[in-house]
Amino acid sequence: MNRTIKADLYRHNKLSGWKGFLKGLRIPGFRYMYFLRICANSKRFSPKWIISNLIMRRYSYKYGFQIPSSTDIGEGFYIGHHGTIVINAKTKIGKNCNITHNTTIGQANRGKLKGYPTIGDNVWIGTGSVIVGNIKIGSNVLIAPNSFVNVDVPANSLVLGNPCKIISKEEPCKGYINHILD
Repeated sequence: MNRTIKADLYRHNKLSGWKGFLKGLRIPGFRYMYFLRICANSKRFSPKWIISNLIMRRYSYKYGFQIPSSTDIGEGFYIGHHGTIVINAKTKIGKNCNITHNTTIGQANRGKLKGYPTIGDNVWIGTGSVIVGNIKIGSNVLIAPNSFVNVDVPANSLVLGNPCKIISKEEPCKGYINHILD
């Protein structure tokens, strides 16, 4: 098991080792990310890539996750609940981020925000949040449920509402992002 998969697994109640890995495979968020990581790190059209891609596609329909294997996602990614999660392939997500159901992270097709989001480390993204456009979200940011984010967000911030309101706060993710592998 490589470090990225170990970090993803550890985010689920400090699971580790082969026994923890087998428990982790029963968790939809980890199971999907495991096959996504295998697909992303396999040579295109190799048997390993084909099998993991087919499994990942099946889980996309079963759990509602639409995260392409080409998406740049850092280690320790945590999907808390299964349900609709849509992430654009060109989005960049840092280490130890949490994402919850009914969340969209996508592109803007026109205007000054045309492009894809870049999300820093230790970001918690709440239920029903929408993040769009060529924006940068700093590290240690908590995006509250049902927020619409289409502006840059500085590090150590709390984001609320639609239109979003940004509040500077020290340690906004404390108690929300747990079990980080050192």
